[in-house]
Amino acid sequence: MAQPWAPDTAPARHGAGTVTLVEGSTFCLSAGDGDIVAGRPHGLFVRDTRVISRWELAINGAMPEPLTMRTDEPFAGTFLGHVVGPAGPATSDLLIVRRRYVGDGMREDITLRNVTARETTCVLTLTIDADFADLFEVKEERVSAPEGVHRAVSDSAMQITRRRRHHRLGMTIRADANPEITDSILRWQLHLPAHAEWTVSVEAVPSVDDIAISLRHPRGRPVEHAMPARKLREWRRQSPQVSTGDRTLAEVLQRSVEDLGALRIFDPEHPERPVVAAGAPWFMALFGRDSLLTSWMLLPLDTELAVGTLQTLAAHQGQAVDPATEEEPGKILHETRFGPEATFALGGRNVYYGTADATPLFVMLLGELRRWGADDAAVRALLPHADRALEWIEKFGDDDGDGFVEYSRSTGQGLVNQGWKDSWDGITFADGRIPHPPIALAEVQGYAYAAYVARSHFATEEGDDATARHWSDKARRLKEAFNEAFWLADRGWYALGLDGDKRPIDALASNMGHCLWTGIVDEDKAESVADHLLSDEMFSGWGIRTLASSMAAYNPMSYHNGSVWPHDNALCVAGLMRYGFVAHAQRVVEAQFAAAESFGYRLPEVFCGFARADYGAPIPYPTACSPQAWASAAPLLLMRSMLRLDPAVPSGRLWCAPEVPARYLPLHVGGLEIGRWQLTIDLADGATKIGGTGARALEVVHQPRPPTIR
Repeated sequence: MAQPWAPDTAPARHGAGTVTLVEGSTFCLSAGDGDIVAGRPHGLFVRDTRVISRWELAINGAMPEPLTMRTDEPFAGTFLGHVVGPAGPATSDLLIVRRRYVGDGMREDITLRNVTARETTCVLTLTIDADFADLFEVKEERVSAPEGVHRAVSDSAMQITRRRRHHRLGMTIRADANPEITDSILRWQLHLPAHAEWTVSVEAVPSVDDIAISLRHPRGRPVEHAMPARKLREWRRQSPQVSTGDRTLAEVLQRSVEDLGALRIFDPEHPERPVVAAGAPWFMALFGRDSLLTSWMLLPLDTELAVGTLQTLAAHQGQAVDPATEEEPGKILHETRFGPEATFALGGRNVYYGTADATPLFVMLLGELRRWGADDAAVRALLPHADRALEWIEKFGDDDGDGFVEYSRSTGQGLVNQGWKDSWDGITFADGRIPHPPIALAEVQGYAYAAYVARSHFATEEGDDATARHWSDKARRLKEAFNEAFWLADRGWYALGLDGDKRPIDALASNMGHCLWTGIVDEDKAESVADHLLSDEMFSGWGIRTLASSMAAYNPMSYHNGSVWPHDNALCVAGLMRYGFVAHAQRVVEAQFAAAESFGYRLPEVFCGFARADYGAPIPYPTACSPQAWASAAPLLLMRSMLRLDPAVPSGRLWCAPEVPARYLPLHVGGLEIGRWQLTIDLADGATKIGGTGARALEVVHQPRPPTIR
């Protein structure tokens, strides 16, 4: 998961019982009773700005007692409370039901039900405020008293506005049933007959420069007809159908599909282009690396997300050299942000490019998308962007011309480390020293290698033999150079990277599992890599650690130096399967699904790296995002890896040679989309049955795809 790129940031402490609702780039954090409490990291956030900082309900001046809550959909929640009756806590006079819907603003339907046989009167108040704080200010708990906030009241609305930098930000509150309105309170005087109920609908509509944002769930319209509900129903309808005798596997896969549906965001200028946000609550934005890897993992579920991600990233591809944002021609962005503070931090723009791996991953994903038979016109339209990305790799990524892709930040505001382990201390030597830049990471060389191979395939399909040879020769030379410079023969593992003096960064880390995934590892070295990944130093029992316990910087509660990341494990499993280490891969798969069960069947962004023998369950990382995109997608890649499913639609072949642990059998997977065809896979009693139109249209090869295929 990509960290926000300012180096002094730290995750916020949400507190127990925080409820998160998400729709696109809008999210709402509240207490378990539904209140958005002033002074806490709560709020309604739209486009990285907190547009509601207080939303507290009271009956006769007192807060209702909470009963329960449920999240009906990712974007909707229901909060139940009650008013204690005159006879004490064991009695209730009023039931309060709050149904909340978020999406470019918020709507809340409040129902009061008199549960007694006597009439009652009461005063319902809703206290509301907006500070228009930047997301990072809230996340890092450094919000100061807002200046320049203005309030206005009319007979029908409450309006709060604030000018921040170059924009006038606003929030307008409207409600049914003619409330009395002050500059911070909506008030209703109510009379409820015996067993009667009363409902009011309140909507909060944000605006920018006095132009209102269109609310996704406006008052008076059925929620089930709103766009978020329609899109989620379509997402569920097209998702593969999985049935298995193992409840954990079934629950985890279902949870993953639900979460990924919730994390999709759509560009208002191109609503036909879905992309996936990095994670809730603080990363509901497009991140290059995160979105590319998540899209790759999601290919058996949906190729349109990969197309939309590539198209959106291509639209923001670097055009010029800008040290303030680390933009360079052809480079793929690291993150986009829209809040006022983020814009200031990102060199006056809302895009930051400080990443070494997103650019080769862009080319990799385009190549894999082609193998899955995605729309040919869309893929071809993206090929010039892939060529520009390759030009960046050769010119800017390899600034010193040694054949390796390196990074060194060009601004003191940027990320020190620009691979996926992007915390300031995420890259260390075995003795704990921090290397000096420029740094060439092992996995980034693997990504570049795979990008060259992908471009060679495109040229071969076009009959351009000279271009195909050019890129295949570059891939071969990089692989040879990588295995010469990065392999530590006396240790039996690959260096984490090379420092600015070309010295191997000799820590034992999970990054080399990504190298297996890309195919850059020499086959005679793969067994040693596999054994080290599953050694006691690296394998916690719940998954592969980011850093071995024998390394000086190891800390099982750190972000990148000994923790366990599900997406990292999924890529390692894909690499282990690619090189034929089935038993190794199956151990990791079973460990990851067991961990997911402990987390309510949802794999979090990261969890602590303590040994399984030490505690009866995996230990949560205190500030992990959940749901988080590539963690949610990891189970789908684990499933694909167990099936050893590798299509090559342009050549008319499909490799499928399942190696699924017995505990997950019998297993049925239906509705897999490969090109314009459907595929079903049934595993039972030691037999594999492949059906659907894809099985008839493609040559099914009942063997694993060769690890070094070009």
